[in-house]
Amino acid sequence: MAELEVKGVSFSYDNENTVLKNIDLSLHDGELISLLGVSGGGKTTLFNIISGLLIPDEGHVYLNGEEITGCSGKVSYMLQKDMLLPYWTVEDNVLLPLIIKGIKKREARLTAGRYFAEFGIDGTQKMYPSELSGGMRQRAALLRTYLFSADIALLDEPFSALDTITKSEMHRWYLDVMDNIRLSTIFITHDVDEAILLSDRIYLLGGKPGTITNEIVIAEPKPRRKDFNLTDEFLQYKREIISKIK
Repeated sequence: MAELEVKGVSFSYDNENTVLKNIDLSLHDGELISLLGVSGGGKTTLFNIISGLLIPDEGHVYLNGEEITGCSGKVSYMLQKDMLLPYWTVEDNVLLPLIIKGIKKREARLTAGRYFAEFGIDGTQKMYPSELSGGMRQRAALLRTYLFSADIALLDEPFSALDTITKSEMHRWYLDVMDNIRLSTIFITHDVDEAILLSDRIYLLGGKPGTITNEIVIAEPKPRRKDFNLTDEFLQYKREIISKIK
């Protein structure tokens, strides 16, 4: 059974501007899938529906067979910006979802403390966001996202603001973390290379209203070779995707 399923989802604003039409997708345990397409295609709207922030006009969202349409708090959602609170320490920022759930701060520290090393930010607990590099801030934000819901993460272009070298490092790091903690991820990106490097499957979202136009399986096993983006296989995937997006 798929861990997360979206079936027949359509959505419009004010019953006039139809943004999404008949969207079907699935996310399996431990998998990373990407939503790739041009701006304005409805990707963020779809995330808002999956996370329960919007209710679709038609269709349903299921988590492990249970309908969660319109139910927030079932999956975690990280926006493009890290949204760390500047006057809180890194530890306090990371603890926020546990505190919101009513967990006492001492217990929350113990729970979160087990993951600081896993996420590569051990030693930053008492630092402030302004003292961290862009990559470290994103790691802290990703840990906070994980603690909100430890099964599925929705990531909306989380690495887009990073420089090329840092982004490449974050890609390898995130795939390692996903594998270690068995996290499933849906990833929004406009970067074709990023989608190929990270994904098990890529859904192409296009048109107005937005529909799933293609599903592309990336057969290259994980962990991916460091030079995968220089191979003929990578270039073939890229040609295929670009031709179908156009």
